[in-house]
Amino acid sequence: MPDRIRVSLGSAVVLGLIQGNADVMPTTIYLMTYHPGKCDANCAFCPQARSSRGKAGMLSRITWPSFPMRDVVSGVMMISHGGPVERLCIQALNYDGVFQDLVVLVTEFRESTNAPISVCCQPLDATQIGELAQAGVDRICFAVDTATRELFDKVKGRDVGGPYVWDEHFEALKTAVKTLGRGRVSTHIIVSLGETDEEIVHLIQELVDMGVYPGLFAFTPVPGTMLYDRPQPSLRRYRRIQIAHYLITQGKARVENMIFADGGKIIGFGVSSGELKRIVETGEPFMTSGCPSCNRPFYNERPGGPIYNYPRRLLRDDVLTVMSEAELGGCLR
Repeated sequence: MPDRIRVSLGSAVVLGLIQGNADVMPTTIYLMTYHPGKCDANCAFCPQARSSRGKAGMLSRITWPSFPMRDVVSGVMMISHGGPVERLCIQALNYDGVFQDLVVLVTEFRESTNAPISVCCQPLDATQIGELAQAGVDRICFAVDTATRELFDKVKGRDVGGPYVWDEHFEALKTAVKTLGRGRVSTHIIVSLGETDEEIVHLIQELVDMGVYPGLFAFTPVPGTMLYDRPQPSLRRYRRIQIAHYLITQGKARVENMIFADGGKIIGFGVSSGELKRIVETGEPFMTSGCPSCNRPFYNERPGGPIYNYPRRLLRDDVLTVMSEAELGGCLR
C-alpha cells in the first residue's frame, strides 16, 4: 500500500486530519495519489504538470497536503458510520506504477467505507477498467478538458510535449461506457481555453449521447503554470454555458435546437422562455456539476467570489444574482 496520499484541504478537515472551518464542507472526500515528483503529463493549466513551476501540493487553486495513508484510512472509516461521506474521489497523477497504486488504494478504501468511489486518471484499457471495477470503483473519469482536437493538442497533447492524444481519450471513454455502463463514466470540460460557446456545447451533446457525463469547470489561472496569464471566463459566458449544459445533460434540450450568433456565442437555448425562466429560477444549472454528490467547494473560486460553481443549493438572492450575470433578458421575453 502507498505510504502517503494527498487530501484536499476541506476533505482533511472533514476527516479530522487538521483543524479548520469552512463556509461549505465537501460532500465528497477528495484524494490524490502521492508521488514525490511531478506528473509525467504536461497539461498547460495544471500545477502538477511536468514543466510547471507550481507547488507540488496544489491542484487548481486548492491545497492538497499529504498524510500517512493509515491516518486517512482511519479517518474515512470513522466518519463513514453515519457521517457526511457521500463519495470518495481519487485523482491520479500520471507516473510509472500509478495504475497499481490505484488498485491498491481503491481496494483499501473499499474495505473502509460503503460510500461509492470515483477515480479520475489517465486513459485506461478495458482490462484495467474492469480491474478497478472489481476492486470497487463505482465511476471512472478521463478528463478531455478541451472542446476541440486543436485545443487538446495545444493544452494537453503534442504541442506541450504531453502524452495524450484526443482520439485515445475518446476511445477510452467509449470503452469505459461499454465496461461500466452508461451513466457511470465522466469527463471534465474547462471553459475559456480558447473555444467558442458553440464548440463546447456541441461537445457536451456528443459526450451525453455517448453515455458520458461532462463536469463543467471554469478555467482557473494558477501561478507557475503555462496558462497563468490567461483570464477566467466572464460570468455572463459561464452562466450561459452552464444553462446549456444543464438542459442537455437533463435531456430538456439538444444542441441542434440552440441558436448561436456569429463567433459562436450562444443566444438561444432551444426551450420556451417560460421553461427557461422556470429552470433558471431553481438555481440548479449553476451548482457544481460532476459525479453524484460532488460539490467541489471553491475549486475554481475564492469564497468571497465571484462564484462560478455553487457548492450548495442557491438562495433566492443567489438566483437573482446569477440571472443578472447571465443577462437573459432577451431570452425570457
